[in-house]
Amino acid sequence: MIALALPASTSQDGVFHAPTLEDLHLPEILPWGAEYGTGFGKQMLLILISVALIAWFFIASSKKGKLVPGKFQFLGESAYSFIRNGVAKDVIGEREFKRFVPILVTFFFFILVNNLFGSIPLLQLPTTSHVGTAYALAGIVYLYWIYLGFQRHGGKFFKVMTVPSGVPKAILPLIIVIEIISNFFVRPITHSLRLFATMLSGHLIIALSAAGTSYLLFEGEGLMKGLGVLTLAGGVGMYLFEILIQVLQAYVFVLLTAIYIQGSISDAH
Repeated sequence: MIALALPASTSQDGVFHAPTLEDLHLPEILPWGAEYGTGFGKQMLLILISVALIAWFFIASSKKGKLVPGKFQFLGESAYSFIRNGVAKDVIGEREFKRFVPILVTFFFFILVNNLFGSIPLLQLPTTSHVGTAYALAGIVYLYWIYLGFQRHGGKFFKVMTVPSGVPKAILPLIIVIEIISNFFVRPITHSLRLFATMLSGHLIIALSAAGTSYLLFEGEGLMKGLGVLTLAGGVGMYLFEILIQVLQAYVFVLLTAIYIQGSISDAH
């Protein structure tokens, strides 16, 4: 981790230079449309790799299903059951949860793998630290949530989501405005930015710790080298903490998705 951060932390004049977003988001592998900043980059490559890895894992773990599962089959079944029972069934309810299990499992493991890419040496890029990825994921949830609401309630879906039961008529207009802003505007933004901001900030903190450590150890003298050891220890601690955050953010995203689905198909707001 330190070696990879060294070019971003020092220069020929021996002055510390903090890592920037350009250091974290590497140049495109196959650039096109340079004026728009588009192209096939490391992020897109990792997304394709994540899809292949997840598909392989679940196909391989279920290919030779046995009544008494082996270790690999048990791992696959446990991973699936964690979302099926711990999220879909508990949040959406036993009567209707089954049809939503596939999309929740897909979201969780897609986000989890792409988050964990940020902690794998040489890869070191959580693709969800790009805001476009987070927007796309939250946008899918948002459209699916609206689709389910109109499928269940028809034209009454808007009323279900904006008119809470038991609210006094005197303040009902104000509550409706708040509910419209909260559910139809703030919800998709916070759903995406929560994932994006957490992954980007964590990735930046790790890069900053590595850059500072490499500068202190290789450029500093005396006490400065000792401080480099402390920043190294702190960086390792932050690295392990970031792995925990990467797992939690995948879980939080899927938990909120299940809550939104439950709200769209329920009879009361």
